Amino acid sequence: MTRGTYLFKRDGVYYARIDVPTDLVAALGKETLKRSLKTKDTREAKSKLPSIIAEWQDLFIATRSKLAVSPSDREHAVWDHYTSELRADESERVNRPSETEIKAAIDRIQARVEKGEITSTDPLTLLEATLDVQVMKNAKTFSETVRRAKLSELKRHLASNITVLVADAVDDYLTKNKFKIARSTPEWVSLARLFMRAEIDALERTMERDVGNYEGVPKDPLIKQPSQERGSPHGSAAPGETIAEALEAFRKENPRNVSKSRIDEACRDIGIFIQTVGLRFPIANVTKKHVRDWKALLMKYPVRATEVVDLRGLTIAEAVAANEKLKRPVLSDRTVNRYLSSLSAFCSWAAVNGYITTNPCQGMALPKERRSKTLPFTSDQMNILFRSPLFTGAQSGDKWSLIARPGNVMIRDHRFWVPLIMLFTGARPGEIGQLALSDVREEHGHWIMHITTEGDDHEQGKTVKTEGSMRVVPLHPELIKLGLLTYHKERKAAGDRQLFPGATRNERGQMMSDLSREFGKYLKRIGLKDGRGLSLYSFRHGAADALRRAGHLDEQFGFLLGHTKASMTQRYGLLPQGMLDQRVELIRSIAYPGLQLGHLYLPTQP
Repeated sequence: MTRGTYLFKRDGVYYARIDVPTDLVAALGKETLKRSLKTKDTREAKSKLPSIIAEWQDLFIATRSKLAVSPSDREHAVWDHYTSELRADESERVNRPSETEIKAAIDRIQARVEKGEITSTDPLTLLEATLDVQVMKNAKTFSETVRRAKLSELKRHLASNITVLVADAVDDYLTKNKFKIARSTPEWVSLARLFMRAEIDALERTMERDVGNYEGVPKDPLIKQPSQERGSPHGSAAPGETIAEALEAFRKENPRNVSKSRIDEACRDIGIFIQTVGLRFPIANVTKKHVRDWKALLMKYPVRATEVVDLRGLTIAEAVAANEKLKRPVLSDRTVNRYLSSLSAFCSWAAVNGYITTNPCQGMALPKERRSKTLPFTSDQMNILFRSPLFTGAQSGDKWSLIARPGNVMIRDHRFWVPLIMLFTGARPGEIGQLALSDVREEHGHWIMHITTEGDDHEQGKTVKTEGSMRVVPLHPELIKLGLLTYHKERKAAGDRQLFPGATRNERGQMMSDLSREFGKYLKRIGLKDGRGLSLYSFRHGAADALRRAGHLDEQFGFLLGHTKASMTQRYGLLPQGMLDQRVELIRSIAYPGLQLGHLYLPTQP
């Protein structure tokens, strides 16, 4: 049974199973759902299976709808919190002691004095009696002081992303409405910030009431009477026809059979679009205007917004608005087009399946940026790079800012090897970072690197961009001179299963994203990069150019770079010697005139 299979057998009895989507695992508390079909008959099992799978799919949709608060629910939540604060204020005012009540309390004290119940010789009894009157007299002043202090604290907390003053109110709302949103998650923090803004506005209105002005209205533009019904943004959809339900079907079907990491990334991209229309929005109602408005937001969307403290938990519209003051860099045209491409793939599938009539994303992509084209390194640039601290000795092996400074710390982990392996194989960084030790081995007298999802696995897992990305790539002689086989031997002796144990995936499941980001910054620190053009991928482009310089056509070496159709030979790495010999010749033709790497060779190497 493979991952994702719906039917399996245990002790002769058939069971239904389904993998819980990654984004729902925390909410449901399990990675897989299983249920006995209580039959050993294959035909009966298959007849029972569809209804159970449909039930689970409904559970996923219902759970996902409770992992995020729709725009209409946000409007109602914020407005309800604002108005409840004002009602509480009015209730407090109504219940303040009147002048008549205060006078009656004073009269009662005087009566007790006359009766001898309170005397000057009993100061505690006198204090207790007069204290109650003082509290009654100062109720208005006390209320005003408390509200001013809370207003000041709320503003400070909002600026610093501290949510303690509204945490209970947010949790009460989420519990009451059966949302499965944990504290401190971006969605929870985003709602808490709205509650703080609502409470700040309400407190400012109470200050106006202190001077008899009850005409005040919310000043914050996000606090307004809801324009939509609860949970029904922009109209209603028939069962199975909401955009969230369609997205779940798209994820399950994976029509282009892309890798799990790619389908997850696409669904995350589409999820940002869904922020603008709501989970329950009818997919049939998606128009070019919706896509156009989203594209306009993407062009102003801050880079890595979810990692920025001031932007964490905000919707795309809120992040764009906040960034008008923060002035953080925004997405490149290329990245905007990636988001649009994800949505377009979804809409194309939706059109084919009858959810919509046409793809509203057609023709919406931005023109490709000429200046963002990835450039290969020149030999002079590589000579500077490979004599820089990352390769020859740094001040620290932990902080990238110190790696750019010369020192005695020799870095020989994935940060050293990935650029060099890319340079002499053209492999992608993620493909290299996920290699298992057994993926680097000797076949027919040649050392190879097998890029595949098969074979030995490790805790980081192995994925490929497409099925055609699985391939066998011989090791270039330069990599052997640089000591890759010695490094391989050391890792094997240490008991590692992964060739580069320090290479990990980020929260999106992307391998080497941190290295890609930090390597670009490193190039700037050592003076090789000014603007766009050079990046970690420049090594991959350089390998392709080197193969062309050697006289090979793209069609002749595309398979080495993972540009080919899938095959069992590539998947399992079983190449006849003749085919492997041809690949060895291709790899050995990769050369860079003027490149000097002798200083990096191991002392025992020629």
